[in-house]
Amino acid sequence: MTPPTQFTASVSLTQKPHSMANENPSSIPISNPETTQTVPTTGFSAKVIVQKVKTNLVLRSKWAEINGAMGDLGTYIPIVLSLTLSRNLNLGTTLIFTGIYNILTGAIYGVPMPVQPMKSIAAEALSDVTFGVPEIMASGILTGGVLLVLGVTRLMQLVYTMIPLSVVRGIQLAQGLSFAFTAVKYMRKIQDLKKSKALGDRHWLGLDGLVLAIVCLCFIVIVSGVDQGCESTHGGDNLGCEKRVEGGRNRRSRVRRVIFSLPSAFIVFVLGVVLAFAKRPEVVHEIKFGPSAMEVVKFSKHAWKKGFVKGTIPQLPLSILNSVIAVCKLSKDLFPEKDFSATSLSMSVGLMNLVGSWFGAMPCCHGAGGLAGQYKFGGRSGGCVALIGAAKLLLGLVLGSSLAHILRQFPVGILGVLLLFAGIELATCCRDINSKEDSFVMLVCTAFSLVGSSAALGFLCGMVVYVLLRLRNWTSDKIFCNIWVNKSTQQL
Repeated sequence: MTPPTQFTASVSLTQKPHSMANENPSSIPISNPETTQTVPTTGFSAKVIVQKVKTNLVLRSKWAEINGAMGDLGTYIPIVLSLTLSRNLNLGTTLIFTGIYNILTGAIYGVPMPVQPMKSIAAEALSDVTFGVPEIMASGILTGGVLLVLGVTRLMQLVYTMIPLSVVRGIQLAQGLSFAFTAVKYMRKIQDLKKSKALGDRHWLGLDGLVLAIVCLCFIVIVSGVDQGCESTHGGDNLGCEKRVEGGRNRRSRVRRVIFSLPSAFIVFVLGVVLAFAKRPEVVHEIKFGPSAMEVVKFSKHAWKKGFVKGTIPQLPLSILNSVIAVCKLSKDLFPEKDFSATSLSMSVGLMNLVGSWFGAMPCCHGAGGLAGQYKFGGRSGGCVALIGAAKLLLGLVLGSSLAHILRQFPVGILGVLLLFAGIELATCCRDINSKEDSFVMLVCTAFSLVGSSAALGFLCGMVVYVLLRLRNWTSDKIFCNIWVNKSTQQL
């Protein structure tokens, strides 16, 4: 067992200088397996566990972590709000449980690991009026049970090692583009979240107009999307840069640092909350303090059957690919010093749903898009998701389901802006695919995922193409292949 002193030393090896941590980060780095090194931390004593939790929850930068916590709200709010308004989902219970999940995952993993609603189950519930709360929760319990079994038996780790990188990148690219397409719809069209439908073109002016969305988009691009020069390339240590800056350039450098340190996503979200009250001030009178009543969901045999057929079966491929495999790969890209495994992620998703779904909390999972979005806006530690988790928990206990009245007035165009950056950041992960064959596999997987609206279909097509290409390469130097090629040449 590793002594506490050795554990502290091993943790310090993973830390990087953060004198400029307030600055908004550049896009997702792609790790080099030949140069990165994982520093394992072992030990199960109480002191070691407490030290690890403290290390995982420490904030690298206050404003950057708060800003990063906003990176997943573009996905979370529309889905949860839609189910609350259309299927009477218990918003207060969902906030309490997802808040607890956020805090626990932040303490365990030490990275901005997101907690998102299960999208396939949510889509089925929004499209089928007979798919109510019992069916939603049954789907979550059954999906969580399968994932837990895959994790306990370590079959998930086997699946992770067998799936090629090009197929994983195809799933990530498809999910990122899907987020981006949805974000553009939110910005351009007036949305009825209760029915999950577009009602027409969004007006240019107004508290939820197209101009507002464009201004917020440009603001985030200026603050977060520009090259920060030598300040960012020195990994936070800008001493060399400051020595070369004199006079007026030194003043301009300070202004740049102030601008780049602004928590752009947090500012945009706060603006949305202010505009929500401005659109309908009387919403204050509809707020009721106190948590929502928490009850155990009553299930029928029909609910279990329908939940499994229409909810669990479509959700499982998405959960395995995007919530476990893609998240595990993306986590290793973003945080190569951390030790992630598909087994732990699978068990994490399974346990979340085997606990909360019995009480009416929306089935949840991790997601590569949420991780990319939170990283894009500055999330670097488990404290990032612990902050948003504490906020969810507090809102669930204080406001309960009455919070839906406020969220109903939240500008949907602003949600679209946040979701757009999360999607684009996830899609950029594919830039490490540089061979023609791998690019072909990735794009086939992406195309079928988007056209068929199914990650399972894209995964199947991508794997088939990958196997065919490997089979072609394997037979290229075989005798029977040469005979076939010679015959074909002679025939021509």
